Amino acid sequence: MPSRRLDFPGHAGDSLSARLESPEGEPRGAALFAHCFTCGKDLTAAKRIAGVLAARGFAVLRFDFTGLGHSEGEFANTTFRSNVEDLVAAAHRMEQDGIAPTLLIGHSLGGAAVLAAASEIPSVKAVATVGAPADPAHVLHNLGAELETIRREGEAEVTLAGRRFTIGREFVDDVSEAKLSSAVAALKRPLLILHAPRDAVVGIDNATDLFVAARHPKSFVSLDDADHLLSRREDADYAADVIAAWAARYAARPAETPEAAPAPAESEAPPEGVVRATEADPEGLRQEILAGRHALVADEPASVGGTDAGPTPYGLLSAALGACTTMTVRMYARRKDWPLRRVSVEVEHDRVHARDCERCETKDGKIDRFRRRLKLEGELSDEQRARLLEIADKCPVHRTLHSEVSVITEAAEP
Repeated sequence: MPSRRLDFPGHAGDSLSARLESPEGEPRGAALFAHCFTCGKDLTAAKRIAGVLAARGFAVLRFDFTGLGHSEGEFANTTFRSNVEDLVAAAHRMEQDGIAPTLLIGHSLGGAAVLAAASEIPSVKAVATVGAPADPAHVLHNLGAELETIRREGEAEVTLAGRRFTIGREFVDDVSEAKLSSAVAALKRPLLILHAPRDAVVGIDNATDLFVAARHPKSFVSLDDADHLLSRREDADYAADVIAAWAARYAARPAETPEAAPAPAESEAPPEGVVRATEADPEGLRQEILAGRHALVADEPASVGGTDAGPTPYGLLSAALGACTTMTVRMYARRKDWPLRRVSVEVEHDRVHARDCERCETKDGKIDRFRRRLKLEGELSDEQRARLLEIADKCPVHRTLHSEVSVITEAAEP
């Protein structure tokens, strides 16, 4: 999925650093992600959620608030209100790029910020929060004994997550006065609340308060034993899958094709090594595919009775060959320590008369032909490039397609 860095002016004119994840093809929606207090756009949870949403067809912008990460400005001069204004500025930049946000996602204090900002971003259709406080002033308990120093002297250095930050009195005063109850009650948009019952930073009672204050449609999903930062990859992935499935209903434009199936629950997944394909609609041709815990969709074009909701079976076969090719080339270049910066491949499938195939043993009828166009980026010598082209033919899927294959069909138990 394409990913690029972009900058935009924040609330005070400072250049804010952002990362835009784009889906393949036209986006069916756009999400704007707000990170947690003193965190950044590159936190595991932010990256995983952005990646999953992009895979489901959403463009996703995540950025560093003023004075944090790679963004310019002084963090000591920021406030809760300035975070909201940074979000509005980010939404404006997305709108300029033709991808006005339809979904706001906020983590921790970022969750409070998106709830406050939603009314100022007309394009937003839905809001999701992860571990968000019901009252922004909740973050003040992180300041400990330094809180009184800030109020008395105007600012103080505070250690948060092992890093030193200067917190000013203006931030303390602003976050103390910020109230979300009226903003949540007047949200007028679907709200998804994700929270871990054992969250030791922002207690689960905050999720209760937000849920009670919100109006329907509203949803709550427990993150079980996850920590506040979703530092375990499986917790971040679960949150990402839930948000993606929920957003497909509320924050996507009317889809020309049905949405991709959400990732399956562990209990629904087929055994390891087994891929299951099930027709989604007996009246059509769309198939829902489960490969372990991963969900895919296959379909056919409308011209042959499908809805074009996903690749054709031959498209998936071409994708398997392409993915196997690039993986094989990458592993070889890595082992040789060659300067291969990026590898990609285009695979085209068709059927040709056997007599037109120079390498084919049979000359009768038609045969399947896969044409690969391999793109190798990096300061590679001619010899290295030639060798990598040879290695492409060594990929396991390539070998499978060239070998004798046996397919056994049997009836499953009712």
